[in-house]
Amino acid sequence: MARRFGPLLIIAAVMLLVFAAGWHHLVTVENIVLLRDRFHTVLSEHPVASVLAYIALYIAAAALSLPGCPVMTATGGLLFGWLIGGLATVVGATIGATLLFLIARSAAGNILSERTAPWLTKLREGFKENALSYLLFLRLVPAFPFWFVNVAPAILGIPLRTFVIGTFLGIIPATFAFASAGAGFDSIILAAKAEYAQCVAEKGAGACRLSIHASSLVTRELLVALVLLGVVALVPVALRRWRTSNAAR
Repeated sequence: MARRFGPLLIIAAVMLLVFAAGWHHLVTVENIVLLRDRFHTVLSEHPVASVLAYIALYIAAAALSLPGCPVMTATGGLLFGWLIGGLATVVGATIGATLLFLIARSAAGNILSERTAPWLTKLREGFKENALSYLLFLRLVPAFPFWFVNVAPAILGIPLRTFVIGTFLGIIPATFAFASAGAGFDSIILAAKAEYAQCVAEKGAGACRLSIHASSLVTRELLVALVLLGVVALVPVALRRWRTSNAAR
């Protein structure tokens, strides 16, 4: 029992600690900018170690399902450029998601298989038939929490290989979109710093705050594009069902 539920309880305990301490509020664009300025030399002198450290942090954030992943993704683009930052994010997010998937599957899989309700059995069977298409849809459409898309496939009995492939491919569009936005964030940062410097000169440092809104990363065009990609992922499912219904007639 402890072996099955231990990892899940550890993750839950760490999540509670992070939220109780308010550490998740530290993942802001403002703090990222300050850290980049502070460790600019380290990033330049140790690029490989910096990328590996970023991947490790993203694995932890994804496995713990912490908020602020879009900001972290933009950070990768800001620190390493859209290509390296995007690739590092895809690797970190996929590994972190897979860890949570495996933990959830080992903790709840046997219990659910023994006590599964009829409606859930039908859902599992339908999901298994088109697992990759459904998983791509869940990954592409930004309407589902990251933790849900990691845990639900584990409950529904999706094979590990399908989960990894679907996760890796499904997060690429949004990841590179946010990484590209982060890579082009310098102009926004310079404008915000200029406003901050002017405020300090007029009112003093105590009355001013470097303010950069993360909402500028999420545009309506980006959301529409991801939804359309999600719909495209379901096209094979629709075609298969159409062919099946025609064959039955």
